[in-house]
Amino acid sequence: MGSVLALSSSPGHQNWPFSTDPPPSRWDRRDGRLPNPGSFHSLHRSCKDVFPQQIEGVKMILNKTLSSFFKVSHTLHLSAVSPSYYRFHVEHLQSDDYSKDKDAPALIGEMDSSGSLNAHALLHLTERVRARTVFQTQQSQFVTWQFETEYRGNDFTAAVTVANPDILRESVILVAHFLQSVSSGLVLGGELVYHRGRAEEGGILTLAGQYSRPNWVATLNAGKGGAHASYYHRANKQIQVGVEFEASTRTQETTTSFGYQMELPEANMVFRGMINSRCIIGGVLEKRLTPLPATLIMGAFVNHKGDKLQVGLGINVG
Repeated sequence: MGSVLALSSSPGHQNWPFSTDPPPSRWDRRDGRLPNPGSFHSLHRSCKDVFPQQIEGVKMILNKTLSSFFKVSHTLHLSAVSPSYYRFHVEHLQSDDYSKDKDAPALIGEMDSSGSLNAHALLHLTERVRARTVFQTQQSQFVTWQFETEYRGNDFTAAVTVANPDILRESVILVAHFLQSVSSGLVLGGELVYHRGRAEEGGILTLAGQYSRPNWVATLNAGKGGAHASYYHRANKQIQVGVEFEASTRTQETTTSFGYQMELPEANMVFRGMINSRCIIGGVLEKRLTPLPATLIMGAFVNHKGDKLQVGLGINVG
């Protein structure tokens, strides 16, 4: 629920499937004191990264690194189901030391062939204070304008987000996040969402908890709007699995999903698969075409209940 106001996928930071174990976060404590719990919207990240991203049609991504701080990419997507598009992406990293960090300081912009713009800025104002700004347009209409400030203490994280403020319509959305490390493996916190408009006004409180061990992470968000639970387990260096449960009180629907990731370093391949309670089965295979700087992506998703099949083929160059 904490990711409702965030970007559906952080532009420019695509998962590189052949990377080794990520380096320890600079916020991790090694002197016996409690570590910083990180951001609220990253609580379920370990589990979500295991699931495959749905691909349909033909997609080609061309990446070009102009310098250690400046990168651009071109994406062409041809589809018979959804509108085809071309997308231009550019990003400027504040430092190449954070090149593999999803929360690295960066200025990111995307624009597609329909004129829609997606701009994202993440700055580290100090060692503990981060500022994030998001602007999204759908053709000529503003969809999202969001401002977030996050403070990371020794063993806690506090953040405040202001989204879509409109003085003329007297509407605004305010979101407050707080996470506290209770022990080396236990994190507790919550999220408060307040929205105000001319027709309605209200708030939703969600409590969150996460317990982690070296090889697994269990996370739970629960509140008036529903519940979101996930479990991530790393069986070994090649196999990772994740289970996710989502329930919504508004739609009166629940979904349970199981996903797994299998890495074959000798073959330069990564396979991600999933199945959920809505009878959707899918998988994505990523094959690095060495010695070429390219990755071949093949995926298929079957909706047995809706009798639908989606097949995709893509290539990522650079």
